[in-house]
Amino acid sequence: MKIAILSRAVRSYSTRRLVEATIDRGHQPDLIDILKLSISLERGFPDLYYEGRPLPDYDAVIPRIGASLTYFGTAAVQQFEQMDVFCANSSSGISWSRDKLRCLQLLSRHDIGMPPTAFVARSEDLLPAIGRLGGVPVIIKLLEGTQGVGVILAETTEVASAIVETLHSAKQNVLVQKFVSESRGRDVRALVVGDRVVAAARRVAKAGEFRSNVHRGGRAEAVVLDEKYEATAVRAAQIVGLRVAGVDMLEGSDGPAVMEVNSSPGLEGIEGATGIDVAGAIIDYIEEHVQFPELDIGHKLRVSRGYRVAELPIGELSDLAGKTIAESGLRASDILVLTLHRDERVIPNPQRDRIIEVGDRLLCFGKLERIKGFLPEHKSPRVRRLDTAVPTKDKSADRR
Repeated sequence: MKIAILSRAVRSYSTRRLVEATIDRGHQPDLIDILKLSISLERGFPDLYYEGRPLPDYDAVIPRIGASLTYFGTAAVQQFEQMDVFCANSSSGISWSRDKLRCLQLLSRHDIGMPPTAFVARSEDLLPAIGRLGGVPVIIKLLEGTQGVGVILAETTEVASAIVETLHSAKQNVLVQKFVSESRGRDVRALVVGDRVVAAARRVAKAGEFRSNVHRGGRAEAVVLDEKYEATAVRAAQIVGLRVAGVDMLEGSDGPAVMEVNSSPGLEGIEGATGIDVAGAIIDYIEEHVQFPELDIGHKLRVSRGYRVAELPIGELSDLAGKTIAESGLRASDILVLTLHRDERVIPNPQRDRIIEVGDRLLCFGKLERIKGFLPEHKSPRVRRLDTAVPTKDKSADRR
């Protein structure tokens, strides 16, 4: 295979390891400077040029895009996608992960642990937001900071207000996040490749520092993650749309809390701490998926009008709960159950005697109208918490 590695940091540890792993497996790596690419758009013919010459054909691309090159870098990755070249990470996944707010918005829709977070556009909204987070101390983060840059601990509301006001005046957008005290100065990085965690390390900050990034002087030590942490890391990467990701999690009292999902994780710290060939795992994954590319089943299976792949959630009001798949009536309605998701497990091609439980999610293929018929009456999941409800005015007070 010919594999293009998109990177400007040609001497960095991560880039060198990816080159070595590619060669070790008998493939040809090409280092591509992103800024030397030119995008060509014509009807039915997307193309790329490198230093003014047509780019050779590649079997796969590994994007290593720095924060300052996000816009052009993701455009280049998208161009490879339009040319049907397998990309280790998608352009949309890179974009979503690079913006901390967008990333957390995606995760918040799902049952993924995360530190309570607020985003405000006006300085006068800051103190109420801090109150909703549980008070100070709080962490203030630039939306596109990397390697611990732009992450500040504010111990008091006065300090938090001053920091946010200063950053807003400099046209910087910031997140305000609850400080998880039990995880002070340390976090866990899980390196996800495909549907598994290939390596994990606990990062511990140096004395006097709350940021655990290796680039800030922290140290990394190997750690064996339990099933809940592994499942959280893999699901977070998949929700954001990344095949290769560094998922940073705090070890909170309630379990893992995802802080960030990184589309270009550094390999030096985690390989050094664990002794695991992470670069090799990435190349192995690419090998497998170039030979057997993933299908977008939601698109490919729309072969007949009205037929779709759809997810059927099983809530407490569902008539399917407590029945076997055979008893459910799904097959009689020409609906196939492709997979059953239960907690953190995925059960492919579940058998007819499998009992459906509350909380399950069934990935089904069939006529959309028939699948809809198995859904209970829709009710909005959005319920305002009593402690944040806006008090209504007592009209009787006006009469008094």
